[in-house]
Amino acid sequence: MIFPIQRKPTRQIRVGSVKIGGMAPIAVQSMTNTFTQDIPATVSQIRRLEAAGCEIVRVAVPDMEAARAISAIKKQIAIPLIGDIHFDYRLAIAAAKAGADGLRINPGNIGSPKKIQAVVGCAKSCQIPIRIGVNSGSLEKDIVKKYHGVNAQAMVESALRHIEMLRSMDFHEMKVSIKASDVHRTLEAYRLLSEKTDLPLHVGVTEAGSLYSGIVKSALGIGMLLYEGIGDTLRVSLTRDPVEEIRTGYEILKALNIRRRGPEIISCPTCGRCRFNLFDTVEQVENALSASRMDIKIAIMGCVVNGPGEAREADIGIAGGDGTGILFKQGKVIQQLPQEKLVEVLLKEIAGMTPGDPAMPTRKVRFPPSENGGD
Repeated sequence: MIFPIQRKPTRQIRVGSVKIGGMAPIAVQSMTNTFTQDIPATVSQIRRLEAAGCEIVRVAVPDMEAARAISAIKKQIAIPLIGDIHFDYRLAIAAAKAGADGLRINPGNIGSPKKIQAVVGCAKSCQIPIRIGVNSGSLEKDIVKKYHGVNAQAMVESALRHIEMLRSMDFHEMKVSIKASDVHRTLEAYRLLSEKTDLPLHVGVTEAGSLYSGIVKSALGIGMLLYEGIGDTLRVSLTRDPVEEIRTGYEILKALNIRRRGPEIISCPTCGRCRFNLFDTVEQVENALSASRMDIKIAIMGCVVNGPGEAREADIGIAGGDGTGILFKQGKVIQQLPQEKLVEVLLKEIAGMTPGDPAMPTRKVRFPPSENGGD
């Protein structure tokens, strides 16, 4: 049974060609970890992110060289680019003028209202949005003192202060993030903020950690918020290749049946009946289909006895035995094969599948549109 998620209505803004909020599809984004001023390296990483499904990319702007590099980077990529700025308001202005599709700032560390006004004026002139990014580790001193430390209420007060500041400057093209590295605090802060504003929210758990801890914390934090209808765009933060952030983001959306991009692979955890290397087989198929956008369910099972039955809802799959295996579709055995041919034949069959394929009587292969606004 599918339980529909009721998303909270929010105002809609645009980051380049991508719509955020207003019931637009939840956008998946990431941030490069290259030196932005190294244009070839940054472009190369962004292209890899694009291939993985990244819809918005953010780059660090620590100096003027990085700000100026945005112009050259923009000419070589296909997705919107956001400049991430701290401390120096002049870098935000330079990034906007270089062609950034949006700015991420923490007004609390940009400086005086006059400097913030200069950034806002430039954003208005360039017709780009601003993300107010509040992190638990960088709250204003007076707010920390008021709440005797950092908690969800303090984070929300900081966010609302920044929102009102920009609104007082007649700027309304905003989205907001309010992240902590602690899952409980992140959840509490976003829930509270969601009750107090209709601005689109960028959700995530900041500094989530290495691959395993980061995926778990992000899946819990982001997943619970999305399940409650909170969130219009997301980033999974991992100390890892940022492509892994995109893959994880889509897996979270897929698990909640919110968006589907690429195949879903199901596989058994293995047991004493397994007679072939299931771990390597799953990895081979995952790697071969990492850029695929086909919306199909693939089963890779370790037992020819129970495999097809256990994976009956899959569109297609393989099950290995002792030196031999089977190819099956919709739980029915189609062909028996030598074990070493299983992956090759499976990938060939998948490549030949079309929306009218009988292997998918109730499903279809979906190719999400290039512009964010479809599935």
